[in-house]
Amino acid sequence: MKLRFHASNGPADNAIADLIQMVGGIKSPELIREMIIAALKAGQEDDDKADLKLMNTTLKEMRFTSKIFGPYSAVKKVTVFGSARTRSDAPAYRMAFRLGEQLREAGYMVITGGGPGIMQAVNEGAGAEHSFGVNIRLPFEQKSNPVIHGNPRSITYKYFFNRKVAFLKEAHAVALFPGGFGTLDEAMETLTLVQTGKRDPIPLILIDPPGCAYWSHWLEFLNGKLMAEGYIHPEDFSLFERVESSEEAVRRIDHFYRRFHSLRYVEEKLVIRMNQPPEPATLEKIRGEFGDILLPDGAITLSTQLPGEVNEQEIAHLPRLVIDFNRKSFGRLRQLIDMMNDDA
Repeated sequence: MKLRFHASNGPADNAIADLIQMVGGIKSPELIREMIIAALKAGQEDDDKADLKLMNTTLKEMRFTSKIFGPYSAVKKVTVFGSARTRSDAPAYRMAFRLGEQLREAGYMVITGGGPGIMQAVNEGAGAEHSFGVNIRLPFEQKSNPVIHGNPRSITYKYFFNRKVAFLKEAHAVALFPGGFGTLDEAMETLTLVQTGKRDPIPLILIDPPGCAYWSHWLEFLNGKLMAEGYIHPEDFSLFERVESSEEAVRRIDHFYRRFHSLRYVEEKLVIRMNQPPEPATLEKIRGEFGDILLPDGAITLSTQLPGEVNEQEIAHLPRLVIDFNRKSFGRLRQLIDMMNDDA
């Protein structure tokens, strides 16, 4: 039988419907049906057992990720990256511990890779009840730290790409201490996703401990090579911030959420939900300075909830900034959000 995702599979569709009804409690049954069809099609089409094992493990890991993070969806979380090899007597370790403390005090939970070094310091500072650990199975180095070991908010992944989804999908901010290939990989992954609009704008904070020029040297490379040779634009530097203290890192994250709440697209329009509307003078300033990010004949308007947002009644009361956004100027969009927050 040749299976199709639309409902034209006859007895197979009936059997799937019966299974969904028999199990009960299924949310979004239309999506579950497509997932079952996808699994059946993979079984028909792929002779490579390794491919099927990859698909199977990926689905299981992502399901478990949603299960662990789901109860905490209303709590803002900060993902922190940094070297697993940072010693406990290093200034960066003490600074990461303090950052974990300050994030907890400010009402955030933390997400780390669950290992030693910077990850352990942040988890220690935040405490077990305010920590998530998303670990990875490696033959060396990456063992769960004492805060995360046995923690109900701990997940160990087989695949790096599933782990990366958890790091960024669940984060309301990302902070990066100095580190190795993995830290740089996460920095570039986050930047790429935000720059291309595949991830909503979030604070991305580069933290240099006192006397350390790790991120300063990295920024010199971005300026001297990437921007100088036209690979990136000046506004891309608005997608991240460099700081030299944990206090400043927390201030930058708090500032991002002073007025900004969240965003989504509704019928091709970008809708920014705000904790309170901007002052009239600020709104006019935004309109005057950000016409370059609009579609032809586009506008920036203040609005209430749009009809396409009716599935989010818990934030129906929030004011909206509706933008005919060109979906490419994400550095400029971040500048708009910063201007909006400055006046809060």
